[in-house]
Amino acid sequence: MVTAAEGDSEMVWPAVLTWRSHDALRIESARVALTGNRIRAHGRIVAAKSDAHPAFSVSYDLVTDDSGATKRLSLDVSLAERERQLSIARDEESMWLITDHEGDSREAYDGAMDVDMVLSPFFNALPIRRVGLHLNTETVTLPVVYVSLPELTVAAAQITYTGLGGGAIELHSPVADTTVIVDHEGFILDYPGLAERI
Repeated sequence: MVTAAEGDSEMVWPAVLTWRSHDALRIESARVALTGNRIRAHGRIVAAKSDAHPAFSVSYDLVTDDSGATKRLSLDVSLAERERQLSIARDEESMWLITDHEGDSREAYDGAMDVDMVLSPFFNALPIRRVGLHLNTETVTLPVVYVSLPELTVAAAQITYTGLGGGAIELHSPVADTTVIVDHEGFILDYPGLAERI
């Protein structure tokens, strides 16, 4: 297990952050550029076949606004039998435009400002950094646009975060109830049952 103290060395941005799943069947790597709270990231998840999902890879490009709220996310997923793309963009009215193989849709997703993607430790940093949960001990419940992999389905979800101090954040999501450890910038170091940063 990685501790917050191990992840507290000063990062130089842009940086490449890499996570390995605890079962060693999945890896995620992202080139992340920070400017204040703004994030630009290009990453990839590569997953071997498991009981939970077929073998797949997904690449993503993410841009947030100056507050750290998701502005645009593009995804490309590859499975043995097909490739699919998904585009998610938040407009100035905080409505989300979703474009996939079935066409376009526009929804509010309960006022979500962030996207979370199942199997990705990187995407947990978006609400953690935007709200500053790595710096305080408050509890917040936030709506998110929730992307399932490898299906590329999109749904509204709620995630509750509680800052515990020392880089620990309790998280209650549709797929986990756990305590994650983050570095001083709010990026995941260890997400029990999911992955740890290497």
